[in-house]
Amino acid sequence: MSKAFMLKPDLNYLNLDSDNALFQLNVAELIEEALKKGEGTLADSGALAVDTGKFTGRSPKDRFIVCDDITKDAVWWGDINIKFEPQHFDSLFEKITAHLNQSRFYVRDAYACADERYKTTIRVVTETAYQNLFANNLFLRLDADELIEQPDWTIIAAPSFMADPAVDGTRQTNFSILNFSKKMILIGGSGYTGEIKKGIFSVLNFLLPRLKNTLSMHCSANVGKEGDTAIFFGLSGTGKTTLSADPERGLIGDDEHGWGEDSVFNFEGGCYAKCIDLTAEKEPQIFSAIKFGALLENINYFPGTRKVDFSNIAKTENTRVAYPIDYIDNAILPSIAGIPKNIFFLTADAFGVLPPISKLTPGQAMFHFISGYTAKVAGTEAGVTEPQLTFSACFGKAFLPLHPTRYAGLLGEKLQKHKVNVWLVNTGWTGGGYGVGKRMKLAYTRSMITAALKGDFVEVPFEADPVFGLSIPESCPNVPAKILNPRNTWEDVREYDKKANELALAFINNFKQFEDDASEEMIASFPKVVENAH
Repeated sequence: MSKAFMLKPDLNYLNLDSDNALFQLNVAELIEEALKKGEGTLADSGALAVDTGKFTGRSPKDRFIVCDDITKDAVWWGDINIKFEPQHFDSLFEKITAHLNQSRFYVRDAYACADERYKTTIRVVTETAYQNLFANNLFLRLDADELIEQPDWTIIAAPSFMADPAVDGTRQTNFSILNFSKKMILIGGSGYTGEIKKGIFSVLNFLLPRLKNTLSMHCSANVGKEGDTAIFFGLSGTGKTTLSADPERGLIGDDEHGWGEDSVFNFEGGCYAKCIDLTAEKEPQIFSAIKFGALLENINYFPGTRKVDFSNIAKTENTRVAYPIDYIDNAILPSIAGIPKNIFFLTADAFGVLPPISKLTPGQAMFHFISGYTAKVAGTEAGVTEPQLTFSACFGKAFLPLHPTRYAGLLGEKLQKHKVNVWLVNTGWTGGGYGVGKRMKLAYTRSMITAALKGDFVEVPFEADPVFGLSIPESCPNVPAKILNPRNTWEDVREYDKKANELALAFINNFKQFEDDASEEMIASFPKVVENAH
């Protein structure tokens, strides 16, 4: 440990006793602490395996934003951004810090945004060692001689602290609360580490578009040997992490990025990958990243061993691993690249009617971005046990403090300025909907994305989908031509037409909330519904 890190920060501004703080422990020390306290076990790979308790996914209905002078007229209030009273925040702050002061706790200084022009410093105070390891792995790590006197933002996370809803203004005993005036996030009652990372993501989604005219994005990103950047938008479970981990391309990041004036940059310093059915053959880069220093969450071992059974979902389908980005061999450090050449919208279509890849016009790109259609995949949120039809604006509605049109407008400006290719990719079902068809083969999806990146579709004829108006390539290297048009994969084409019509209606009904702000191009991109298709 460096001399700099031997110095403890002044935690008086948090009402915390600095003598109880274990500050900036290294990876080995954090793992030793976690094992000593019974927080987890070591898998045979060397990774620390922990259970996050009652919550194995985010709890969106228990995420709040303090309503004050900064937020009251700026935040997109509603069922995503729920108002919280300042006095209730202050009371909870007093209680959670008093709770932490009763024993040792862990403090880590880090930062977000790999582009120095947007650097946001963070102090993470956690009740458990494994949460602090997560913060080390997911946020950008400071240089050995770098100290932060006063961080831009502070996160306090205490899983064993329970709120009293009747007194504290929460919905139930767990909570995640953002306070933009005090630049603080309080997390209690949940040990799920995703609440920590998504808290800072929400902060950046509020600050960057307003203060820096920078598009904050729920996406992964990589870059080719020729310097061509690709962005992959998509909700959890659609393949962002998997598809961006390409051995032929450098990884910029797997989940959260900013698109500034002349760069695409990672907000984070690590990856938080889903582990369900993980194999070395299917996802070699992620599999090999599961080693000492990585954090496994809610996995199960094969009986009598410390070997992880990645197919075992007895605890949750949302099994996860968190690791530093440099655990991926071809990670780009620092995690910055140029303006994107290709953008992919990833959707897990549970209806099984969208093509596996299609090219979008600028108007269609805006329509599908603000629609953000996918099936919510089991496990990512509490109570979701099978895919559910959902529209998540900008492919990240749960993390958007501003109105979606703010982000869509920024994207539209950038697409127009830089003439980016935009593709819609269905990583969901083919040959029928969920329960009838099969999930699209990963190998086929990889081949289609590779073809788009290499420009293989430039000389290929396209056909227009009659319902959604999407341009479908007629051939693709290493992919059977039959699967490119989803209608060809259904045994009963009448049933396909019915389901396509249902999804088209769902798109149109969802978009009504945005019609007042929509351009003519976006309106022209509406699906065409046959009214008597039912």
